Amino acid sequence: MMRAALALARRSLGRTWPNPAVGCVIVKDGRVIARGRTQEGGRPHAEADALAHAGESLKGTTVYVTLEPCSHHGRTPPCADALVAAGVARVVSALEDPDPRVKGQGHARLRAAGIAIDVGEGAARAAEINAGFLLRVTEGRPLFHLKLASSLDGRIATASGESKWITGEAARADGQRLRAIHDAILIGAGTAAADDPELTCRLPGLAARSPIRIVLDSRARLAPTSKLATTARLVQVWVLCTSAAPAASREALQERGVEVVEVAANGEGRVDIAAAARALGERGLTRVLIEGGGQVAAGFLKAGLVDRISSYRAGLVLGGDGRSAVGELGFNRLDFAPRFNLVAARRLAGDTLETWTRGT
Repeated sequence: MMRAALALARRSLGRTWPNPAVGCVIVKDGRVIARGRTQEGGRPHAEADALAHAGESLKGTTVYVTLEPCSHHGRTPPCADALVAAGVARVVSALEDPDPRVKGQGHARLRAAGIAIDVGEGAARAAEINAGFLLRVTEGRPLFHLKLASSLDGRIATASGESKWITGEAARADGQRLRAIHDAILIGAGTAAADDPELTCRLPGLAARSPIRIVLDSRARLAPTSKLATTARLVQVWVLCTSAAPAASREALQERGVEVVEVAANGEGRVDIAAAARALGERGLTRVLIEGGGQVAAGFLKAGLVDRISSYRAGLVLGGDGRSAVGELGFNRLDFAPRFNLVAARRLAGDTLETWTRGT
């Protein structure tokens, strides 16, 4: 039953920020009588969604939920109170919520009402699903997931800049899937200028799951005529700039519906990566997909902020004059190299997808 609740939680990834993606299953006499998951924008919560779908009395039921039921009043009443009022007998919770407004208080409220509580079932999977939410609560930043699509020798384009297409159709479709399960997608100003991308989710039926589009652009040079700017009122676009960005450039983008966010600059006058991460966390984002380019990838790696990597590798070699997937990192010892652990590998037609998590 917890596996079913975890599967429901995964279905909500990318749609619930700033709230976590939670799944809930209600069982009575050995049969499932209701299911729920956190809905778009974070409301209603999974427990409330499941309770609303129960077509019979909840007296004596067991509730499986992937995160501790909330205990605080927000835009909706506490889920812990709703479970008490419904008369459930037992709650199986995968994780304690680290949010200071909850953190054990939901479980305590249920226990005080005489409800049996079991915590820890499916904890590892629940933590993996909501790693972004947990990072935002504990570290003040979202999870950053770096996507790389490269040749066997780590190149993303030829010396002339040709890159369409290094990987095949199956790999590109899987990359679109990644967009659909993230709150936002992030690129640098160079990629925005060179490729003029739209950065929406192009999988059939999933256009509505297009993430917020973010450009690191220290001087707000994104063209008001770009695809990103001209579609900003349809799918949100945020430009992260520094104080050096001219007022006229900011205003031209804002007139298009682009949200301009000023953050601190680093010593080179570019957007400071750590400051950008904090700003995105403050705005409630939990999962950000980094798609390019090489300098942006290097910036996040140097800052120690890449939590996951999805590496799509094609069976071709472009050579040393090709453009690297990752820019210069500036270290001369292996001890300083960012390390990652391989967690999965699979074939996608003629390409390979490797999934890595940050090493410890």
